[in-house]
Amino acid sequence: MTGYVARAIPGRFAVACAIILIAFNLRPALSSLAPVLDEVMRDTGLSAAGASIMTTAPVFCMGLFGSVAPWLARRIGPERTALLVLAAVAAGTAWRGAATVPALLAGSLLAGIGIGIGNVLIPALLKRDFADRALLMTGCYTMALCLGAAAAAGLTAPLRDAFGESWAWALAAWAVPAALAAGFASVVWAARIGPSSAGAPPRPLQRVRGLWRDPVAWQVTLYMGLQSALAYVVFGWLAPILRSRGDSAVEAGLVTSVSVLTQVAATLPVPMLVGRLRSQSVPATLAMLVTGIGFIGLLFAPLSWQWGFAVALGLGMGASFAQAVMFIVQRAADSHVASQLSSMSQSVGYVIAAAGPLVAGALHDLTGDWSMVGVMAVVICVASGIAGWLAGRPVMVGAGRRQPG
Repeated sequence: MTGYVARAIPGRFAVACAIILIAFNLRPALSSLAPVLDEVMRDTGLSAAGASIMTTAPVFCMGLFGSVAPWLARRIGPERTALLVLAAVAAGTAWRGAATVPALLAGSLLAGIGIGIGNVLIPALLKRDFADRALLMTGCYTMALCLGAAAAAGLTAPLRDAFGESWAWALAAWAVPAALAAGFASVVWAARIGPSSAGAPPRPLQRVRGLWRDPVAWQVTLYMGLQSALAYVVFGWLAPILRSRGDSAVEAGLVTSVSVLTQVAATLPVPMLVGRLRSQSVPATLAMLVTGIGFIGLLFAPLSWQWGFAVALGLGMGASFAQAVMFIVQRAADSHVASQLSSMSQSVGYVIAAAGPLVAGALHDLTGDWSMVGVMAVVICVASGIAGWLAGRPVMVGAGRRQPG
């Protein structure tokens, strides 16, 4: 039956839809906590330091476990790996419904593991299955990521109200779209992962040499990591920052959601427009400048201006993240190099990114306000702008692939 359904769906379009649905589910577990973080801390007794760990741990797992994605894809196939990703995200997100600190942490860690593997896997799939539409699909992929993050940031607080003030049910509810995406993807990929393919001989393993010594690979990695560090400060702390300035929980969540949703306005067109330029150095640096202006405005400008600065922050973050993913696809010669560059840039990059919300929380605890977090944001934007300028030059990663012997 599943084979018949799979054949009834236009193949390439269905695969694109499956990838987009997977991407949508790679951010809600990260952006849904901030809008209800004050209630979580109140009901569980979690300290500010503990909240920092709660927001940082899944991002650290994303970096730590992203490196296993190429190995896992070679062992069980990329399609099965994608389904495993969705299973981990759905299970981890649902686990948080237990409403205890251990359950919140364990669920966040499991979801972070799945997200880390998915982050690395998808760019390689785009390079393999959509080489002739790489820029378009990169834009669709990053757009779906931002939509998922925006939906969770904006709807978690209303969901809490709908569930009778239960933040635990509101957090666990984001397991539902992940489970639905897994069901759709399994139908689409039934022909690829069905019994007929189980006995097929494994494809030869192809490893990439020279990547970790290549300066371009490190420039791509640093741009990915530094812009992500500020992004996860926004995911983890922007709503509490706005609430400390006088916004309600719903309003702070909506401002965060508008900021994240505005990223969509940049994520789809940026790869198609900027990717056609000979050099992407200026756009990559400009994106970080706009990001910095938006974040500083939300931190210090009057609250009556917050919607404009939220839009600026979203446009900058969307453009910078889209270019970070685009660099993985553009700077790699083929899907094998793209897979390894994706692994390197996102595993190392998300370890760097994990420090963002942790340091932000520590600075708040140390000073009692958010002023030093603004200084940290400026430093991150400057460093990321430099990395983006270098990564945006029209050069390829100097790495090759070889058969294991």
